Amino acid sequence: MTLQSVAEAKSQAKALRTALAGEGTQISHAQALEIIARQNGARDWNTLHARLARAEPRFLQINEQVRGRYLGQDFTGRIVALSKAGRHYDISIQLDEPIDTVRFESFSNLRRRISGVVGADGRSPRKTSDGVPQLVLVLPAHGE
Repeated sequence: MTLQSVAEAKSQAKALRTALAGEGTQISHAQALEIIARQNGARDWNTLHARLARAEPRFLQINEQVRGRYLGQDFTGRIVALSKAGRHYDISIQLDEPIDTVRFESFSNLRRRISGVVGADGRSPRKTSDGVPQLVLVLPAHGE
């Protein structure tokens, strides 16, 4: 089986360490990563990591135009900040037009910039009180 991602390689290294420890052989995580790299035809872990990182699908980029829904409001905007946070991404979007993030008629809160956390599917793990993700991005189809 061919490795598809850095995460998959790290998972295999962890499984290797666990299996060897069960047989009485202790190795470091770095040693396990080097073994996994060589088993997959790479000179070392850094080489395998670089190869896998280049092959992973592109998520989103700074300055990319996006659209979606935030707290029930449709929006379009431009990504102004993006960073990986574990399995999720911290994202800030400068909106093309302000949106009202309050659902009460007697009060409003117009926002020109929104921030949130989304998974690789573009959906926020945090939900509103009615169970809808707080932030949902419409992701480009693969290859766009």
